[in-house]
Amino acid sequence: MNSTHSERLDYLVVGAGPAGLQLGQLLQAAGHGYRILESGHAPGTFFGTFPRHRKLISINKVYNGTDDPELNLRMDWNSLLSPDPHLLFSRYSKRYFPHADDLVRYLADFAEAFKLDIAYDTRAERIQRDEDGFTVTDQHGHEHRARRLVVATGLTRPNTPDIPGIETADDYSVVSVDPEDFIGRRVLIIGKGNSALETADNLVETAAVIHVAGPHSVRMAWNSHYVGHLRAVNNNFLDTYQLKSQNALLDGNVLSVEKDPDGMYRVRFSFSRADEVVKELRYDRVIVCTGFRFDASVFDPECSPALVIDDRFAALSPAYESVNVPGLYFAGTLMQQRDFKKSTGGFIHGFRYAVRALSRILDERHHEQPWPHRQLESDPAALADAVVARVNRSSALWQQFGVIGDLIVTPPGEPARYHEEVPIAYAHERQLTDDNDYFTVTLEYGPDHDKVDPFDITVRRTAQNSVDDAFDAAYLHPVIRHHGGGELLGTHHMAENLENHWDDPEVHYAPLAAFFARELDRRPAPAGR
Repeated sequence: MNSTHSERLDYLVVGAGPAGLQLGQLLQAAGHGYRILESGHAPGTFFGTFPRHRKLISINKVYNGTDDPELNLRMDWNSLLSPDPHLLFSRYSKRYFPHADDLVRYLADFAEAFKLDIAYDTRAERIQRDEDGFTVTDQHGHEHRARRLVVATGLTRPNTPDIPGIETADDYSVVSVDPEDFIGRRVLIIGKGNSALETADNLVETAAVIHVAGPHSVRMAWNSHYVGHLRAVNNNFLDTYQLKSQNALLDGNVLSVEKDPDGMYRVRFSFSRADEVVKELRYDRVIVCTGFRFDASVFDPECSPALVIDDRFAALSPAYESVNVPGLYFAGTLMQQRDFKKSTGGFIHGFRYAVRALSRILDERHHEQPWPHRQLESDPAALADAVVARVNRSSALWQQFGVIGDLIVTPPGEPARYHEEVPIAYAHERQLTDDNDYFTVTLEYGPDHDKVDPFDITVRRTAQNSVDDAFDAAYLHPVIRHHGGGELLGTHHMAENLENHWDDPEVHYAPLAAFFARELDRRPAPAGR
């Protein structure tokens, strides 16, 4: 018989991974009624299995030459944001690429440190909408109710390509990780991302032949600046291909997979760079490493979120809310729909700031708590001082480059309001600006930064600390934009600097102050003047 939790909370959060814990801590600190529903017996169950070979690609650089905790977060990609200065992942591992088990321990301690309200062994099996909010029914038949729902489950379903016979292959999530099981075997790995190359690298010493196949080019993270592309720590396999070690990257499409009675696979493959030649290739093992997708199957039809990007993600507004289901929000790696393959929203070091922004959006929308801000004199020197201080220290602008920035609202005749860490798309929706002129402050890479080889010394780069060429800087640098009346009125690029110190009086500060002086003069006059 069903039992019902009659208490209607402010928020239900589905998933006690990093994002669920981060949001839970923020909701609790704000005094909101919430509960986190977690299908496993502890936080972070995803990381109990993934990555399969247990080496995280989120870096953990402990020794940075500074005691500034904000600067250290630029090189700490695993810690959650916390009022406890000691609750840092760097206390759990000193490894640059740490073991996933260390992250699991850290998340459990984070949940315990704040005594977060988490219902373990509680898997959301049905989500319904009613006039007062949402009802989540778990596998025990218990109903949990809240005015608003935040889904922080991540991508939990295999993103299996539509290939005849693919179901006979091994999936990344369950295939053996013991190289001894592949001695002398011919292996096909479908996929060209980190999971595929991590798997290939694990088999280099034992498999006779390894082919890694997919329709798209391999994208290197060091070139694209998207950390979800292939990381150098996983690219040893590329050496074995280019240096002739019986391994290969196959560019094209797997058309079918057929398993013979003797256990061998016959794979039809269309080569995209060989005039679409189709060949039949034979393998002992086929492994599918094609990523994951969002599982929307638990939603009733009337509250099922619209999906985008080949139905892998829920479509989100700038407030991280479903575009078609009011009150349904998303946190964590699902937030990357807003910056897919452009910034860091799919990873802890990116979404921890997006989750904090979401908590402020919820406060603003539903609890009459305005976005935190400080007042500044609305003059060029004061604004330049504030911006220089922030870009030289902020970890949020550094990690969520181009996506989260600071917002300076400049009402005529009044002090300026400086809001930190606002999603830029949300800033443009005018909740915070009240139709006043405003400036956004972001850190960004230059145009087409991913189109050139950064190690090619024949390619001209903008000179360091070059004021005149700052607009064309390829490396990460501050960009300040002036908006008013729904239009972009002016843009200023601060000159790039090798060590990310944008504080030179002549190179950085003076041009920025001059930009503010010009742009402030363009604002409408105060009413009554």
